[in-house]
Amino acid sequence: PPPPPLPKKQLQRAESLPEPGSSQRCHGDPEPRAGSILYSIPPPHLRHEEGAPPRDGPSWAPKKPLTKSRSLGEPLARSSPQKAPSPSLKELTFGTADGELGQLLESPAGVCGVILGCQEAALARLSAHMQEELVGPEERQQLLEAELAGKRWAALRVLEPRPCCQSGDAWYFRVGFTFEHSQLQFAAKVPKPCCSSLGVQSSLGTHCSIQRLLGRFTDRLPRELVLPGIPGKQSQGPSGEEPARPGPQPVLQVLLCAEVPQQTLADFVKGSHALHRTSPGHYERLGCLLLLQLCMGLEHLRGQNVAQGDLCPENLLLVQCPSPPRSQQGQKEPLGLSLPRLLISSFFKVQEKQRPCSSSQEQDWTQGLAASSPPAAAELNVGRLIYQILHVDISLENILGFRSKRLPEIPSLSIYSAGLKRLATLLLHRDPHQRVSIEQARGILQVLLWGPRQELFARSRKSLALLRSWLEVKRALLLLRFAENSAGARVGPGLEEWLCCQYFQGVTEHTLYQVTQVLY
Repeated sequence: PPPPPLPKKQLQRAESLPEPGSSQRCHGDPEPRAGSILYSIPPPHLRHEEGAPPRDGPSWAPKKPLTKSRSLGEPLARSSPQKAPSPSLKELTFGTADGELGQLLESPAGVCGVILGCQEAALARLSAHMQEELVGPEERQQLLEAELAGKRWAALRVLEPRPCCQSGDAWYFRVGFTFEHSQLQFAAKVPKPCCSSLGVQSSLGTHCSIQRLLGRFTDRLPRELVLPGIPGKQSQGPSGEEPARPGPQPVLQVLLCAEVPQQTLADFVKGSHALHRTSPGHYERLGCLLLLQLCMGLEHLRGQNVAQGDLCPENLLLVQCPSPPRSQQGQKEPLGLSLPRLLISSFFKVQEKQRPCSSSQEQDWTQGLAASSPPAAAELNVGRLIYQILHVDISLENILGFRSKRLPEIPSLSIYSAGLKRLATLLLHRDPHQRVSIEQARGILQVLLWGPRQELFARSRKSLALLRSWLEVKRALLLLRFAENSAGARVGPGLEEWLCCQYFQGVTEHTLYQVTQVLY
C-alpha cells in the first residue's frame, strides 16, 4: 500500500495567538496599544471596530515591526505605570501639529493612552526640575569639586568661628568660597575623634537625603575656630573674646559639604513640644515627611551596600530648603515652621563589624541588636525614631523586651497618629518575618501623606481597578494643582511637592493594594 500522505504544512502568522483580552483584531492590522503604554490593554469595546480598514496611526505608533518603538508593540503587564514613557510621548506638547493630533482623535484608546502618557512624562519632567532646584545642577557640582581640589583653609573664608551645627559625630562650620564670580556658602565638617567615615562617604552617589561631599583636606585648624567639648583646646575668656590657644593648633581632617546644616533632628524634636501640643496635625505631618526622607535615603544606601552609621536623632541633619521666589517671600509660613531637608551624614560598609562612632546610648543599643544584621537594625532604629519624634519616651527595654509587655502607647492627636503607631509596631516587631522593610515603611508613609485613605473603600470594595482609577485621577489633579499654583499665586514647588511628585510618578495599583492591606 502507498505510504500515508504527509501532513500539510501550516503557516503561522506572527500574531496568530491573541493577547489576553483581545478577541477582536483585523488580520494584518497591528493593533495600536496606546493604552498599554502606562496602565493596561484597553478593553475590546475601546479598540478598532472589527473589519475596519487599516489606517495610519499616530506618529508615535509602531509603523514597522521591531523598530525603535518596539516596546509600544509588545504586551505590557496591567500594572506598569512606573515604566518610562516613550521618548516620542515626551515630545508631544501644546504646539504639536494638528495633523498628528487629528490622527489621535480617531481612536478613543489612542487618546486615553496619549493623555496618560503625557501626564507621566510631565510628572517626570517636573520631578527632575524640582530635584535640580533642591540639590543643584550636577554639572556645576562637578566643576566646584574640581575647583576645590587641593584647597585648604587658606582658600576659604570662615564666616563664623563657632560651629553652626554640632552632630553626634562632627562639628560643622560655615565657610565661604568664590566660584564663577559668585559667593558660595557650604559647610566645613570636622569629624570628631574616631568618627570618620570619609572612605565610604566619598563613594556615595548624589541623593537628596544623603550628605554631599565636595572635597576634603587635612590641615592645621585655624586659631579662630572653636571646637566645643574638647578640654584644653579652647577656653573662652570672661568677656567673650576669642579663645586663647597657647599651643599649636591640631591637624585635623576636614570634609567640605554642599549643604549647611541648621540643626539636628534631636534639636528639632526638643524644640517642638509646644508646636506638637498646639498644632498636632501640622507637626505630625512634618514628622511623616522627615521619616519619608530618611527611608528614601536608607534605600539609596542599601543599593550601594552601605549602611548608616549611628542612626540616632543627633546624627540626622536638617537643612533649610532654598529660598522661595520673590513673589512668595514675605508670605508667612503656616505655623512658622517649614519642612527642612533631612540628611544622613554617618556611614559604614555593611561588611564592617563596628560602626565608626557611638553616642552615649549607642553601645547598649548595638549590644541589644548584636544578633541583627545592619538592615534589620535600620528597621528597629526607624521604629524607635517614630516614638522619639512623637515625644513618647521609649527605652531599650521597651523595644527588646516587649514580647511580654506592650510598647508605649502613642496618643491619638491627629489623622496621622494611628498610622504612625501602626508603622512603629510593624518596624519593632519581635519576629523578623513579621517586620516590615524600609521599602514598605516608605510606602506606608506615602499613603499616610497622600492617600488613598480608608474612606475610599467605604463605598466600593477595594480592587486593583478602583486603585488604578484613583491613581489616574490623582495624577491629573496633581498636575492641575501645579498649573494653578504657577499661574495664580506664583508659588514655586518645594520639597514636599517634589516628594509628592516622586510618589505619584512611580507608584502602581499593585503596590497600593499591598500597602493598604498592611496599613488598614
